[in-house]
Amino acid sequence: MARIYQRGKIWYLDLTYKGRRVRKKVGTSKRMAELALKDAEIKIIKDEYGFSKTDISIESLIEKFLEYNRTNHRVSTLKRYKAVTDHLRRYLTEKRSDIILLSQLTPEIIEGYKTFRRDEWINPNGKSIDSDNARKGARGRTVNLELEGIKTMLNLAIRWDYLRENPMKQVKPLKVDDKKALRFLTAEECNRFLEACPKVLYPVYFTFIATGMRKSELEYLLWKDIDLARRKIYICQKPNWQPKTGEREIPISDDLLEILSKHKKRNRKATKDDYVFHIVENDRSHNMLRNELIKIAEKAEIEDFTKVHTLRHTFASHLVMAGVDLPTVQKLMGHSDIETTMIYSHLSPEHLSSAVNKLPINVIKRNK
Repeated sequence: MARIYQRGKIWYLDLTYKGRRVRKKVGTSKRMAELALKDAEIKIIKDEYGFSKTDISIESLIEKFLEYNRTNHRVSTLKRYKAVTDHLRRYLTEKRSDIILLSQLTPEIIEGYKTFRRDEWINPNGKSIDSDNARKGARGRTVNLELEGIKTMLNLAIRWDYLRENPMKQVKPLKVDDKKALRFLTAEECNRFLEACPKVLYPVYFTFIATGMRKSELEYLLWKDIDLARRKIYICQKPNWQPKTGEREIPISDDLLEILSKHKKRNRKATKDDYVFHIVENDRSHNMLRNELIKIAEKAEIEDFTKVHTLRHTFASHLVMAGVDLPTVQKLMGHSDIETTMIYSHLSPEHLSSAVNKLPINVIKRNK
C-alpha cells in the first residue's frame, strides 16, 4: 500500500510493504510527489526497499551457509556454526513456526532468540520435570558468540544478494555478568596429572603444558615443524590445515627438549612429513584427547578439569605469575590482540606493583 499526503507545504510519500513502513519527505511539488509514488510502486515490485532481490527460506540459507563453511573453513569452525544454526532452527520451530522466509527475520525475532537461549529450561530426557531438576539455558557469553555466528551468516546473505541490510545491526549483545573464573592447573596439579598419564600420552600432554599450543596446532604438528638444534617449534600452515591466528615460533624449554628428543628416538622411522603425535590419524581423534584427559584427571583426583584448553590456560597463567610481560605472552600464545591476553593480567599483582618502582625518577629531598 502506498500513498502521498501533504503537511503544510510539504508533500510526503507513505508506503507499507511486507509489514515495513517507509515515510519520506518529497518536497513542495505535488507533481514530484506523484512521480515519487509511481517510482515507489515500481521499486516495491523489484524488491528494492531494503528486502532481498530473491527471497529464500531461512532453512535454505542455513544449508548454503554450512556448505560455504565446509568448503572454506576448518572443521572446528564448521562445528561451531553448525551448533549455532541448530539452536536457531530449534528456536524457530518451537517458538516462531510462522517465520519461514529470510525477509521475515527481523531484529524483533532475533531479540526473541536471545530470550529463548538465555532463559529456556532444557529437559535432557524429553519428559515433564520440575524446574529444580532441569538445566538452565546458555550463559550470556555463549549467547553473544551465537549472535556473532548469526551475524556472519546474514552478512554472507548480503554478499550473495539475498538480503539488503543485516537486521543484526539493531540487536545489542547481552551484558555479560556470568563470566566463569579462569581455570588453570597449579604446579602441584600439573605434576599429579603428568604422573597419572599413560606412557604413550605423556609426551602429548607435556607438550601442551610446555608450549600452550592450541589443540589443533598440536594435532597437526609435523616433525619438520620441530627444530631440536635451534630449539624452536614452528606453527605453520599445512595443505589440509591452517593456524587460527597466523604462523609463529615457540621456544623449546630444557625439559621439553628432553621429552621430544626421546619421543623422536622412539619414532626413528618417522619422516619429516609425519605427524609428531598420531592423533588426527585416529578415528576417535576429535574427542580422544579430551576423553583421555578426563580419565587421567579422575585418576589424579583433580577436580573441575575436563577441557584440553585448560592446559593452554595453564601455560599462559604460569608465565604471567612468573613475571613474563603480557606482550610476550601474547606472542607465545598466538593471540591476535592484547585484549585476549589481558584475561591473565590479574594473576600478577606483585609484578604490577613492582613495576611502579622501576620509574627512573629521583626524589629530591628538601630541607624544611
